[in-house]
Amino acid sequence: MTPRTPGATRVELAISGMTCASCAARIEKKLNRMEGVDATVNYATEKAGVTFAEDVSLDDLIATVEATGYSARPPEPSRSAPAVGAAVPGAPAEEEPADAELASLRKRLVAAVVLAVPVIAMAMIPPLQFQYWQWLSLTLAAPVVVYAGLPFHRAAWTNARHGAATMDTLISLGTSAAFLWSLWALFLGTAGMPGMTHPFEFTISRSDGSGNIYLEAAAGVTAFVLAGRYFEVRSKRKAGAALKALMEIGAREVTVLRDGREITLPTAELSVGDRFLVRPGEKIATDGTVTEGSSAVDVSMLTGESVPVEVSVGDPVTGATLNAGGRLVVEATRVGADTQLARMAQLVADAQSGKAAAQRLADRISAVFVPVVMGLALATLGFWLASGAGLTAAFTAAVAVLIIACPCALGLATPTALMVGTGRGAQLGILIKGPEVLETTRGVDTVVLDKTGTVTTGRMTLLKVHPAEGAAESEVLRIAGALEHASEHPIARAVAEAAAREVGELPAPEDFANIPGLGVRGVVDGHAVLVGRRRLLSERAVELPEELRNAEDLAEEQGRTVIAVAWDGEARAVLEVADAVKETSAEAVRRLRALGLSPILLTGDNKAVAASVAAEVGIDEVIAEVMPQDKADVIAKLQAQGRRVAMVGDGVNDAAALARADLGLAMGTGTDAAIEAGDLTLVRGDLRAAADAIRLARRTLGTIRTNLFWAFAYNVAALPLAATGLLSPMIAGAAMAFSSVFVVGNSLRLRGFRAAD
Repeated sequence: MTPRTPGATRVELAISGMTCASCAARIEKKLNRMEGVDATVNYATEKAGVTFAEDVSLDDLIATVEATGYSARPPEPSRSAPAVGAAVPGAPAEEEPADAELASLRKRLVAAVVLAVPVIAMAMIPPLQFQYWQWLSLTLAAPVVVYAGLPFHRAAWTNARHGAATMDTLISLGTSAAFLWSLWALFLGTAGMPGMTHPFEFTISRSDGSGNIYLEAAAGVTAFVLAGRYFEVRSKRKAGAALKALMEIGAREVTVLRDGREITLPTAELSVGDRFLVRPGEKIATDGTVTEGSSAVDVSMLTGESVPVEVSVGDPVTGATLNAGGRLVVEATRVGADTQLARMAQLVADAQSGKAAAQRLADRISAVFVPVVMGLALATLGFWLASGAGLTAAFTAAVAVLIIACPCALGLATPTALMVGTGRGAQLGILIKGPEVLETTRGVDTVVLDKTGTVTTGRMTLLKVHPAEGAAESEVLRIAGALEHASEHPIARAVAEAAAREVGELPAPEDFANIPGLGVRGVVDGHAVLVGRRRLLSERAVELPEELRNAEDLAEEQGRTVIAVAWDGEARAVLEVADAVKETSAEAVRRLRALGLSPILLTGDNKAVAASVAAEVGIDEVIAEVMPQDKADVIAKLQAQGRRVAMVGDGVNDAAALARADLGLAMGTGTDAAIEAGDLTLVRGDLRAAADAIRLARRTLGTIRTNLFWAFAYNVAALPLAATGLLSPMIAGAAMAFSSVFVVGNSLRLRGFRAAD
């Protein structure tokens, strides 16, 4: 719980029982009606973030949620934990009850499909209608409607008790009406007679309905809609995985120095003031201060800074960053929920709970459509009773209204388009998380691009060699590369890789030594070699000639890292190293502009580096030197200006911003935390895929909208026929089948989506 204002408390409740976005809206509305309460309910994460005054208790909040027809659980008691496992509100527990719900839906779906297929086949194919086929249909359909459809019936009952109507109400009413009428026709009508068939004929005539059964509608609709619900819930369950991914990047164990001995302990047992050892290649266990040693620390996973940070005694270090150089002894200054990593996880949790849940279009329409259908069914019953047509004919017409309104095509509208769209996206290296994502793509007008790993490669690259007069570039690369090959520093690796690529096999250095913060020295082919900062050469009375100083100054103005090379007491060259821009980034920016988006470059790097990269790819607006915890705030400020913001990123430091943005696009080559926090994942790591992803998402959304329109249009067009008693079962079945075929066919058109050339 986090205090937000004096006398106010912030808590996050786990909500269960929600079946659609309108459920979340109903709970939010009820909570906000309480005096001194400000609540936001997120359907995707099943969390309610509530700020409440002193005179409101946690029990009052839970009671209000339960009175609305749902259940709420208080937050878990906070525990002292390390950065790797800090207890963060919203982080998924190791054993989520949601998994049991998903497993239950899977069992119901399998049962529904296996049993419903033969029921539909017998109803639609007259040659399969043997003497007692209707009783076999009843035997197979009953478990589908009662067992597999139980979640819909339970939700419809809960909604009815609170005067609400959703898709669940429509599904439950339609399938129940079809099933109950079929029972009446079988046991009290003529449908149970041996040899009864459903002839395949297209006629419009009034019937008393006693010889008709609708078991295929009841079973088929249940199976179709249950499939859509299962895939929706499975996608929704991944919403909290960003927090889990954040927590898992830290060190699991730490070597603590106690009484002169090295003791390996779980990171959870670290306390403030403990001194611990960090060897080269190990992650720093928690936030602290260096007390012994010096090294280069790779902080890109947290800050996005591409150049490793040199640290020595007295410098602060951050948990989960990587020691890329020498041996360090660190004194822990923050542990558990106080660490920077844990605070970033809290940012992700806040961003996810604060993001408005996308309102499902089908639910919005159903809120009006369901009451209208129910009213029309009652009006139909009353009209035919008043006209003297008899109870059987009146009830047949009323039930026909409910049956024809049952959303067979509606159950396919979203799942089929999403399935085809996401399948095509996967082929193109684009992963769409769910239908909620699609609605935000249409209005996005600004795209914020993280620099490191998104616009750039995310690794140091040798860009240029400036040899001194009389020195050959190949010889400079050979000697400098040989010496740098013995170092683990990322800049050294960039030089060594370029040298190996350009000149081939490198000689082995002798008498190698690393000079912390400055560079390296050694002997290569009998030459005493220095590679590092200009200061390294100056301390040994080696000065750069004017042409090399000019090249160094120009490179540094462009935000690049410059290292000098000298041997035998004479400067031979300067090398430009930087995080190289991806070859496709400039083209990607042009494509994003073509979609009506304004690009912004956001980075933790310095302004010179950011400006250089932005100029190279064609971005005019740059926001540089942004701390990790401030990236989400930058997104929020842009949104406050009225912009609809898409964010493209790949690092842990981008996770909160991705969650805060209206649309988060995570590079698949990045960290799990960023991927899980994003709405779309670009598997290829190619920024051009961002433009393709937005195009595909918009196309898929358009297909879903078209499907929903025609699904409802079919219902609306057929309702008058049903109300007048002129709709025979076979015409209803054929019309429903045509509607479903149209929806599927329209969705399949997404298979033709092509990435831009």
